[in-house]
Amino acid sequence: MRIVFLGSGTSTGIPQIGCKCKVCSSTNKKDKRLRASVLISVESTKILIDCGPDLRQQLLENNIDSLSGILLTHEHYDHVGGLDDVRPLGKAQVYAEKKVLNVIQRNMPYCFGENRYPGVPRIQLNEINESPFYIENIFVEPIRVMHARLPILGFRIKNMAYLTDVKTIEQTSIDKLQGLDILIINALRIEEHISHISLSEALDISKKIGAKMTYFTHMSHDMGLHDDINEILPKNVQLAYDQLIIECDNMVM
Repeated sequence: MRIVFLGSGTSTGIPQIGCKCKVCSSTNKKDKRLRASVLISVESTKILIDCGPDLRQQLLENNIDSLSGILLTHEHYDHVGGLDDVRPLGKAQVYAEKKVLNVIQRNMPYCFGENRYPGVPRIQLNEINESPFYIENIFVEPIRVMHARLPILGFRIKNMAYLTDVKTIEQTSIDKLQGLDILIINALRIEEHISHISLSEALDISKKIGAKMTYFTHMSHDMGLHDDINEILPKNVQLAYDQLIIECDNMVM
């Protein structure tokens, strides 16, 4: 399994427009963060998790010209706003909960009417719930988490799990995440936030799950400089960054 971080930033990205803080002004490439998304490749199967408004740039920078499926964690714009940009890739198989699919149909009616004009994205909507399913021959297990009061999904694929926009997670979901090699989970900033876990909360959850390696994503500029924060984290916990590649099966980082 190959994991590519296409983006590791929160909804504003880094640098944040109009901000001159030390993070937004940093020249370190690891402090430049597009909106959060990952590409999971297992042999010929390519699974994209979330497609935010930076998707076109992410596809171009990573030479992605085909996708087997798109998993959507929830309906917020920074996670679905780039869906129109899949149009050159052929029919897009999108997997999400019913409420998320309803938002896509409402926001992109030109993709689903009877008289669609040539060139619009070809999107196949696949409704999922908490039950496992397959994309091609890859087993996907949805993981329920809460984004403040909004129920959303994370996903486990083999010994990797991707959770973003988490604020709380029940023990039943933690039980489904045992035995992971790689955990990817959001950590918005140092200070507490109403709908996202902070750095300390992310560390607490990562300890409960006990993955061999944990990577934090969906970070804001308030997290601090990448290199400074990594120095104080445990060796098996690191901040992710855009273009980070992980070969999960052999744990090569």
